[in-house]
Amino acid sequence: MIILFVVIGISVLILVHELGHFIAAKYFGLLVEEFGFGFPPRIFSKKIGETIYSFNLLPFGGYVKIYGENRVDDVKDKELEQRSFYAQKTWRKIIIILAGVAMNFLLGWAILSSVFMLGAPKAVVISDVLPGTPAAAVGLQAGDFLADFKSGEEFSSFIQANRGKEISLSVNRVGEQLSFKITPRAEVPEGQGALGVVFTEAGFDKKPFFESLALGFTAGIGIVGAIFISLGQLLLALFTNAPLMANFVGPIGIFGVANQAGSFGFAYLLQLIGLISLNLFALNIFPFPALDGGRLLFIIVEKIKGSPLSPKFERSANAAGFIFLIFLMIAVTVRDVARLF
Repeated sequence: MIILFVVIGISVLILVHELGHFIAAKYFGLLVEEFGFGFPPRIFSKKIGETIYSFNLLPFGGYVKIYGENRVDDVKDKELEQRSFYAQKTWRKIIIILAGVAMNFLLGWAILSSVFMLGAPKAVVISDVLPGTPAAAVGLQAGDFLADFKSGEEFSSFIQANRGKEISLSVNRVGEQLSFKITPRAEVPEGQGALGVVFTEAGFDKKPFFESLALGFTAGIGIVGAIFISLGQLLLALFTNAPLMANFVGPIGIFGVANQAGSFGFAYLLQLIGLISLNLFALNIFPFPALDGGRLLFIIVEKIKGSPLSPKFERSANAAGFIFLIFLMIAVTVRDVARLF
């Protein structure tokens, strides 16, 4: 059920992204040839006005086809040419492109605000396990949720009261309930705790509507900033000897994260969908070929140089960018699969 929710959620996020392009193009009077839910093969379609609305077999997002978008059309009708994408003024092109990512940010903001209004169950989460400590010896891991504690103070008090005694800790790890026998150290090395873990508190009480909107917006801005930093680190790792980010996951890994989030309640799972929406915003606006940010970059370059870029160059750059992204996706997926064994 959790996996189905995530698949539907991601599909909606992609569809909403395309809907942004669709609404902006329609607003400016461009010819939108098709708006599709899912990806071909097509199951059925209906033409309403001048646009084909299709429902396709693969229910992963959707797409919008705007006339003249790729500048490959031999347009002889002057009126039709004026309604093509590349005949538009620069500021209109920019708005149409940005409309998709704007929808993802707005949706991510709305989802995070909803989470603040709903509240989230409180829990204590292990964020790091120090090597050579009792926690490392028994197999506690970063990301484990301590099921029996609602606050860090409660957890710390329990550990301090049982130093030198064997205790049992129940944790939730990717939806699986585990139990560990562990003895907090009576003598603690300087700079460490009795168990050797770093923990943080998760969850919060319900917030009022307007406060939730403000918190959702500031949280969204902070998350997008962190994503840009992570993308920069990822690119640096790809072109240097630096290791890939340990917590970077792909399509398979995201379901493990979803299981972990969903096991602690709907609010955490909803928060994950909001984070994915903000990830789509940041990723698509990144100035890289085959992404919206790459198309935006080309449009700005055209404006600066005063003439269009070669269609052949654009197609080649976008194809190269797409192939790079596919290989990156495959590499991350292979790593996700390797983690399962």
